[in-house]
Amino acid sequence: MTGAEKIIARACGLAAVAPGDIVFPVPDMVMIHDNMVPGVKRALDELGIDRLAAPEKVVMVTDHEVLYGSARAAQYGSLNRGAARAWKVGRFFDVGRGGHGHVFPMERGMVLPGMFYFDNDRHCTNAGAIGAVGFRMGMEIARVLATGTNWIMVPKTLKLTLRGRLAPGVFARDLGAHVGARIARGALPFNLDYRVLEYAGDLDQFDLAARVGLCSAPTEMGAYGVFFPPSEAILAHARRVAQQPFEPVFSDPDAAYEAQAEIDIAALEPQVSLPGGVQNAVPVSEVAGTAVDHAFIGSCASGMYEDIAIAASYLAGRRIADGVRLFVVPGSEDTTRRLVADGLMQVLLDAGAVLLPAGCGPCNDAVVGPIDSGEVSISTATNNPAGRFGARDARLFLGSPATVAASAVAGRIVDPRSAPRTDRRAGAAPAAPPTSKETVQ
Repeated sequence: MTGAEKIIARACGLAAVAPGDIVFPVPDMVMIHDNMVPGVKRALDELGIDRLAAPEKVVMVTDHEVLYGSARAAQYGSLNRGAARAWKVGRFFDVGRGGHGHVFPMERGMVLPGMFYFDNDRHCTNAGAIGAVGFRMGMEIARVLATGTNWIMVPKTLKLTLRGRLAPGVFARDLGAHVGARIARGALPFNLDYRVLEYAGDLDQFDLAARVGLCSAPTEMGAYGVFFPPSEAILAHARRVAQQPFEPVFSDPDAAYEAQAEIDIAALEPQVSLPGGVQNAVPVSEVAGTAVDHAFIGSCASGMYEDIAIAASYLAGRRIADGVRLFVVPGSEDTTRRLVADGLMQVLLDAGAVLLPAGCGPCNDAVVGPIDSGEVSISTATNNPAGRFGARDARLFLGSPATVAASAVAGRIVDPRSAPRTDRRAGAAPAAPPTSKETVQ
């Protein structure tokens, strides 16, 4: 079996499962996010269900609307707190308590290698970064809360083998966008719809934050799961923070895949996704020079400490260009504290960034940090359809934290390899000068 199939089988108490099987996994955890709680609570109330099947397994998080910018948001916050009390949820992470539900549980050892969990939100695929499986239920999360399970069909798995190492100045988000573009253009023989994408090959170069970044594009293109075999570094992290015993899982050498492909990543350039979808990725050189008004670093794809530290290395000792506003949103409260402790928060503030509390930030349909008609944004959001940040005629580009930070300083989209960079540690000496003809002033 593949790693994902093994995890599903274990959750079902079965010796084996195969793609197409209809099964009822019993999850190790059930997650529900603030934007879904009011509707689910109303649905269960109408059915007369006031007790959850396993409240000790439930994790409720406030991450979509952390800042109450409207009366409706404040009302939803109150409804969430009331639901947590009524349902006797033991692990309720309200405003200021946790951060993004697809980030901090892996940091704190709540999501661990080999685990299976249900979530109402599709970005639970991030669990694959640590070698776990999270499955989206949408409104069917109400049934999971009430009964303890729900049926799923075991998905087929695709295997993508990565060969080589990313060059300096090229990051996991660049690779993820490139993979999405190759799939969309038919260069990789994959149909992601209700499939698990499994990564293989030269993976030790990717830390947890990078693996999270590589989970994002396939999710936006229909993948139901993403899976990384956990490396020794990932397992060391998991052992250090684990809140319960865990058993890592790996695919069998003779596991069956619907399709397999291999790509060489050594020559990859920084990528930018054009407006309309993460799969519209092109080399940054094709859009370099495009003026920007709005920038955002964060989201469940690029909000971990390492992501923001990379961005800080392009901001240290510099100022965001006049006319550009840059929002930085840590993925967790723990990351916020670490940025403060390491001096990187001061770097961000000195550069002129706007710091928002841990959570989704603008990525949640711009409930904060919206964009006006005709403006241009470059961000690390998970996707960029028209209207995601407000005005439907705004132009939304996606890039890595490095590309976004360097572009915010320049006031236009730039290749981060051409930008001056200072080591992310506060007080460290500047990095080597840029070699490209285009230099960010």
